[in-house]
Amino acid sequence: MSNTDDSAIGGVTPRRRPKAEILELDGRRLRPSTLMMGHGYDPMLSEGALKPPIFLTSTFVFESAAAGKRHFEGVTGKRPGGADGLVYSRFNGPDQEILEGRLGIWEDAEDALSFSSGMAAIATLLLATVRPGDVIVHSAPLYAATETLIGRILGKFGVSWLDFPAGATPEEIGTVIEAAKAKGRVSLIYLESPANPTNALVDVEAVRDVRDRLFAGEEDVPPIAIDNTFLGPLWSKPLRHGADLVVYSLTKYAGGHSDLVAGGVVGAKKLLDPVRAMRNTIGTITDPNTAWMLLRSLETLELRMTRAGENAAKVCEWLRAQPQVERVGYLGFHEYGSRQADIYRRHCTGAGSTFSLYLKGGETEAFAFLDALKIAKLAVSLGGTETLASHPAGMTHLSVPEERKRALDIGDNLVRISIGIEDPDDLIADFAQALRHIA
Repeated sequence: MSNTDDSAIGGVTPRRRPKAEILELDGRRLRPSTLMMGHGYDPMLSEGALKPPIFLTSTFVFESAAAGKRHFEGVTGKRPGGADGLVYSRFNGPDQEILEGRLGIWEDAEDALSFSSGMAAIATLLLATVRPGDVIVHSAPLYAATETLIGRILGKFGVSWLDFPAGATPEEIGTVIEAAKAKGRVSLIYLESPANPTNALVDVEAVRDVRDRLFAGEEDVPPIAIDNTFLGPLWSKPLRHGADLVVYSLTKYAGGHSDLVAGGVVGAKKLLDPVRAMRNTIGTITDPNTAWMLLRSLETLELRMTRAGENAAKVCEWLRAQPQVERVGYLGFHEYGSRQADIYRRHCTGAGSTFSLYLKGGETEAFAFLDALKIAKLAVSLGGTETLASHPAGMTHLSVPEERKRALDIGDNLVRISIGIEDPDDLIADFAQALRHIA
């Protein structure tokens, strides 16, 4: 949340800000699951309401003309850091500021921004970072819409890209970044880990080390941004491993109930200031109602993710023993000593609840399995309370060229599954009857 200079705005305290934040108790730092219950909000400033109201307003009244000027100096970038108070709902709002304060807590981030969707977050980040003629280095595969945005949309403005596979070694990563430097200004290194939909992990520490070595002594060092939607913020905290910015589709685990669409970016304030300025200009901020719903959901985030992760471990253990299954791309199954197992050990505290199921056969078998499901729902997305299953090659990644899909192991026999919080034995029974429909 922004800090208010009371002398500049007439000494009026915004209604959503508590008098003093309690981050520690008897020398012990409070955990995120505790802080989600009240951080950033003082009930006494909103008629004693236990939960923040939904502030459905387009504009906010200034305490004085001087306050209005100062707020706009922040909003327009004349003074760095954004507005010191509330201005207009395209720029900020009470619910959004409380939400952003709580989002940053999970990864101990300096700052956080919320957006109207995950793709709005990614697009705003890219528009604020990339200039015509720049080169983006990214891991592969990415979510198909992200690849489309980088390759087709930004490509129209002279932006090019080079990529390396998610499990690349430091040498492979270095080769790609060096080639990108030879092409032009490298404005961003964009990662997605685990990759969608293959579940392959990226070695963020290796990317950071290679970046730092190749750009040592240079003023213009590309930030590392990573989409942490599949594992964050509970099972992976990329800021600890070298990422500068972390991107989320808050639609997924943060929202967690498949009833909202939102996005977020957390990280260093210096890097987020231009992203905030771009958001102010193009209006990609989260709306107040969605921000309020996310505040509700963050209170149970740890409980939901923990239960879903436990369920996934049990379901995947059963699935990989089934004769109709070729393999299960679950993070907990990486062979000891392999590169993916090493990345998992260093970067993750849990295997997540979303995984890749490779069936024996092709599209016919995958469709037969999906159509036979009774409890699991045939739908895209992930991280909700319910179990979802989809066919990436024919759905989320349909627009990816066939040759690239083959190279990225996105085959017709691939089914992506996101496990929810149902009874795990019931889910196993559902998958068992669905697998029997495969000829």
